Amino acid sequence: MYQILRSILFMFDAEKVHHFSMNGLKLLCKVGFIKKIIAHLYSCDELGVKNNEINNSTPETHHPKLLDLPFKNQIGLAAGFDKSAKYLNELEALGFGFVEIGTLTPLPQDGNDKPRLFRLPHDKALINRMGFNNEGVEVVAQRLKQWKLRNDELRIDSTPNSKLKNSQLIIGGNIGKNKITPNENAWKDYEICFNALHHYVDYFVVNVSSPNTPGLRELQEKEPLKKIMSHLQNLNKNYEVQKPILLKIAPDLTQSQIDDVIDIAQEINLDGLVVANTSIGRTNLTTSDQQLNTIGAGGLSGLPVKNRATEMVKYISRKTNGNIPIIASGGIFTGADAAEKIDAGAVLVQVWTGFVYEGPAIVKNICKYLANRKNIEN
Repeated sequence: MYQILRSILFMFDAEKVHHFSMNGLKLLCKVGFIKKIIAHLYSCDELGVKNNEINNSTPETHHPKLLDLPFKNQIGLAAGFDKSAKYLNELEALGFGFVEIGTLTPLPQDGNDKPRLFRLPHDKALINRMGFNNEGVEVVAQRLKQWKLRNDELRIDSTPNSKLKNSQLIIGGNIGKNKITPNENAWKDYEICFNALHHYVDYFVVNVSSPNTPGLRELQEKEPLKKIMSHLQNLNKNYEVQKPILLKIAPDLTQSQIDDVIDIAQEINLDGLVVANTSIGRTNLTTSDQQLNTIGAGGLSGLPVKNRATEMVKYISRKTNGNIPIIASGGIFTGADAAEKIDAGAVLVQVWTGFVYEGPAIVKNICKYLANRKNIEN
């Protein structure tokens, strides 16, 4: 059914379809019984790996600070889809165990000129050059505050017979710098976002790997990266409840750069890595060079980055003996894709491009595959 709908939606501008689809879902979920139907259709609570299984399996290779968070399943939505935390209610109804909002910046910014999101159907891929378009961290922090207050009220008011249910959705905050901020002052932007969101997100992801903000990837070099991550770790210690801090890295890093990331992560006791962001590469695509030239610059995501992301997960996991938790992202469309990342060493997985191509059942389908696989193993 979704394949038919997708063929129609793919006839229109990708970014406009994104907003149309999510706003349509938001409208439907405002009607209580319709939201319940949607949640019933796409929930994987009865299929997915339970919280204690995520947190207790092979404990010697898992970092408890990250995994103590009560993930209801291992499938999340990567940053960039719900940049300003507008669709948390709707995404939870589709079964996601966690949603990473952002990338957020201190000041609101429009991002790059449109069009800036492109489909490559023959490659099951996307190219985007969004440019950290978001409403600014203060606006989003207030939105998250209301979300948190609503759930706290439900938790207090709930009774054994109540039909109300507070959210189990884990929220990650993906933070970056404004385009106008010079790299030497980038740490200040990350600090602003970190402090503004600290009370309202469950974990942080530092984004220095997007190819769509000029100069941003230079912050992946050892010295500037260490400065930013160490500063955030020190800020974190000032809070009564410390939040896990992860770093998102690009699939285009060289071997030596990956080793530098590992060294820094181990030196400052980083809570985890997100592997990997979009790629600037264009090799082995079936999409014509003419079309790629027309599209122009941007980060490539989807099936073409699948193998590279898996290789990176496997390398980092083996080199660190599994002591740095990894959230895997890149080319995950099916349960088998997710299992491949988990077998390579990932603790959790994220989808984005796969969500666009596979549709709203992607979480349930992946959970079902993982649950069936676990039953066979047992």
